[in-house]
Amino acid sequence: MGLFSRLFHELVDVIEWTDDTSDTMVYRFERYGNEIKYGAKLIVRESQYAVFVNEGEVADVLGPGTYELETKNLPLLTSLQNWHHGFESPFKAEVYFCNARRFTDLKWGTKQPLMLRDAEFGGLRIRAFGTYGVRIVDSLKFIREIVGTEGVFTTDEISNQLRNLITSRFATIIGSAGIPVLDMAGNYDQLGDYLTRRIAPEFGEYGLELTRILVENISLPPAVSEALDKRTSMGMTGNLDRYLQYQTGVAMEEAAQNPGGGASDGIGMGVGLAMANRMSDSVGRGAAPPPLPQPVEFHVADAGQAAGPFSVAELKLRVSNGTLTPATLVWSPDMSEWKPANSVEGLAALFDNDAVKPPPLPAS
Repeated sequence: MGLFSRLFHELVDVIEWTDDTSDTMVYRFERYGNEIKYGAKLIVRESQYAVFVNEGEVADVLGPGTYELETKNLPLLTSLQNWHHGFESPFKAEVYFCNARRFTDLKWGTKQPLMLRDAEFGGLRIRAFGTYGVRIVDSLKFIREIVGTEGVFTTDEISNQLRNLITSRFATIIGSAGIPVLDMAGNYDQLGDYLTRRIAPEFGEYGLELTRILVENISLPPAVSEALDKRTSMGMTGNLDRYLQYQTGVAMEEAAQNPGGGASDGIGMGVGLAMANRMSDSVGRGAAPPPLPQPVEFHVADAGQAAGPFSVAELKLRVSNGTLTPATLVWSPDMSEWKPANSVEGLAALFDNDAVKPPPLPAS
């Protein structure tokens, strides 16, 4: 450093930092030989903290405000520098300004696909990415654990570590959450809030506050996405007859708008064939006779056992020979319980005396 620069720095008695970047987290105030004059002005702006380090030992941490560096304002540094004995010459100390504002729009994402077991699709691989925000809440811890002796510390120097931490915890949480992959889009907010709560204590170990994690996208591999799109399209088709009607109407409309085009002839032929097939199917289905009715058969209670099934003609013979009486219990598949034969429609007529009498003999 030249003589002029040395003299200039020794005359400067205002210590401050105005941040003209968007990513600087810690800045060390540069002074020739780290000499600070007794009585110098220290300006700490909003969202800043000033950390004094004397011979490798933290002396004081000051919040926003304007300070005059003297005995009454820096008691810890005073004890280190023996100011109580009237020592008022320049002293050597380092001043670190910590930017306590919120750093937002920091990126995180999975470098490699994560393996996931899905209840509907089985094994899947997914990717995820989003953003997060942090801010310094413990300047002393942040300097001790992360910054060390660097003069300028930016978000780029810690973002990789924080991103890896988020990705690792995301893999663990999403793997054990059991959320179906098709429902994840509706749970981005809940996932982000849950990740924030789970990971915040680990950020706290660095002197940082994890303000929020946002999950912006969870995606499937291209081949799986294509297969899922086909499956969705098939589901949306629904009734194939109605779908064919709709497609036929669209083709007819396009052909009518372009009557002179060669394509219209092919469309017309295709529509005609489709309509002919539909009409043929409709005629064929309309001409088919309904199924023949099946005769009703009954089971009969005989000596405490279920016998049968018997047709009505067979039951008529049993009435004739006396093995089926009006009180005999009968049952058929369309009945909910056993009932006396004479209370069942279709069997009561068998016990009509006129119905069981033989017809009159022919005249001789």
